Amino acid sequence: MVEEASNKQVILKDYVKGFPKESDLILKTSIVKLKIPNQCSNDAVLVKNLYLSCDPYMRGRMAKTEGSYIDSFTPGSVSKFYYYNQTITGYGVAKIVDSSNPDLKKGDLIWGLTGWEEYSLIKLTQGLFKIQNADLPLSYYTGILGMPGHTAYIGFYEICSPKKGEYVFVSAASGAVGQLVGQFAKLFGCYVVGSAGSKDKVDLLKNKFGFDDAFNYKEEPNLDAALKRYFPNGIDIYFENVGGKMFDAVLLNMRVNGRIAVCGMISQYNLENPEEGTRNLLCLITKRIRMEGFLVFDHYGLYPKFLEMVVPLVKQGKITYVEDVAQGLENAPNALVGLFSGRNVGKQVVVVASE
Repeated sequence: MVEEASNKQVILKDYVKGFPKESDLILKTSIVKLKIPNQCSNDAVLVKNLYLSCDPYMRGRMAKTEGSYIDSFTPGSVSKFYYYNQTITGYGVAKIVDSSNPDLKKGDLIWGLTGWEEYSLIKLTQGLFKIQNADLPLSYYTGILGMPGHTAYIGFYEICSPKKGEYVFVSAASGAVGQLVGQFAKLFGCYVVGSAGSKDKVDLLKNKFGFDDAFNYKEEPNLDAALKRYFPNGIDIYFENVGGKMFDAVLLNMRVNGRIAVCGMISQYNLENPEEGTRNLLCLITKRIRMEGFLVFDHYGLYPKFLEMVVPLVKQGKITYVEDVAQGLENAPNALVGLFSGRNVGKQVVVVASE
């Protein structure tokens, strides 16, 4: 007889407009068989989810959109197993319970896209990574050793092509990606300033992550003047996480031949009506700025190169990572919604189960 288990699942109640609320996400429970269905041949693994990652891009999936790089969630949809658009989905760390693929065995640890539930059936075509360095905290594979860390690496090293001594600005700098970009830049020999939304986060940037300086953007009535104060010689590299007025002010302060890696624009995600367009795009021409948006999954081929660099840095204590941990799947909706008011300090992660 096939063993069964209770399976808590987080479901999107309906498409969201404006800022998401905890009530937009509902918790349901089903019963799951702990064995892969016969029809799954060799293309699936059944996993027990251990950690889930809360990431800003998930806000776009909570709205009804077309033509995006990733599908919207399907409201009210729940299934015994996850393939796509049935539970809320995102990056996570999991342990394999059953596998129909010879390269992934029961007991192996993986990270990649999974369901927001206790157990998920995942197609291997979705891109899963077998965890090799299990001696490091497994939750790090939702952050520094997973998608956010790889994003910081690609944006800074591959997109921005840094040079030693350059001036680097990082917005949303205390978040999962920003905290790493700043530390990568410092290790490379750059001057780094970050912006964040509270005094505690500013202190974290300067005292924990080693930024040369940082400021609270909420206390700056004139962002252009603030950037001129922190970058009297201008900005060579901007790692864009915010958009809106911050982006407009940065353009005025970029140096000739500057580079901008566009990772996210969290200030725009919850707007029901788009803000007035960016006014300072002419700077892209006059200052010969190269600006490039990117998606990390286009660069998965460089993940081994990224690990080769970052794992020794973590083990040697040369890079620091801060997590904001929520315990239990029942607290996952609150944790996700908190991203959009800046409630989290560091990488927001949800603990679903112990290994």
